[in-house]
Amino acid sequence: MSSRDSILAAVLKNQPPLTSLPDISGFKVPEEDLVEKYKDTFSGIGGIVYSAANMEAVKNHIRENFDTGKRIVSTLPALSDVAEFCSASVEPHSFEDVELAIIEARLAVAENGAVWLTEEVMGHRIIPYISQHLAVVVDESVIVSTMHEAYAKIADEEYGFGGFIGGPSKTADIEQALVLGAHGPLSMTVYLIK
Repeated sequence: MSSRDSILAAVLKNQPPLTSLPDISGFKVPEEDLVEKYKDTFSGIGGIVYSAANMEAVKNHIRENFDTGKRIVSTLPALSDVAEFCSASVEPHSFEDVELAIIEARLAVAENGAVWLTEEVMGHRIIPYISQHLAVVVDESVIVSTMHEAYAKIADEEYGFGGFIGGPSKTADIEQALVLGAHGPLSMTVYLIK
């Protein structure tokens, strides 16, 4: 037996006993207006929230508030008249000049303003991190109260890559001054669809 095998066998033999997961029901918060809570939280972390009745309202807001002369990409076919469709088959390096990326979130979390994005909705993993500005479309019905609820919802999902993104890129470690757009999007807009 090699030394590697003997070490692994010793580790396997000396495992601690299995214990059940802790009860987290105490973290359940009373039902509240999740949409308003999400708006307050997301605005508080430097994000912009816009309530939209439908995708047409989202398109109008994009035309009025973003430079449509620059490159705008989206993974949402419904936005094809304001954005170039972002396909997973495109070379990732070609996204270096994206001004605005628009994607749809699987869910949003009211307690911290985060949105859950998987590689499937991103088109490419790089899209939400390399663009100058990020816009995320969220159906109000997928807002959950806490991260505990969010993890319970995504526990059985199949995805290769996913992440929670909470607001624009920021840092406050230099002279205790908040800097937005430190290492990612300068701004993040969430469109809440009723």
